[in-house]
This record gives sequence, C-alpha cells and structure tokens, in this order.
Amino acid sequence: MALKINEDCIACGTCVDTCPLGAIVESGEIYTITDECTECRACVDSCPVDAIVD
Repeated sequence: MALKINEDCIACGTCVDTCPLGAIVESGEIYTITDECTECRACVDSCPVDAIVD
C-alpha cells in the first residue's frame, strides 16, 4: 500500500465518502488508509488539502 494520509489532514471526511471500498477509517484526529486500499486514487483527487500522498 503506497498511499498515506499525512499530518495536513483536516478530518473533513471527503476521502471517506469518496472511497469506493470503504478503505479509509477514522484514526484519532485524522484518517488512515487500510490494507483494503487498491490505490484507485479517488481519495487523492477528492482531498481538498492534498493530504493523501504516495
């Protein structure tokens, strides 16, 4: 799994709503990408603060 959510995450939930597999979960004050991620990059395109990186 190459995609990660960095500290720039503002926990808006847009990536959670966008992920077709439900592979993004709340993890404290930010979100985390789980092993179910297929790297479709829908979350990358939807993140308003570019917090999802390779």
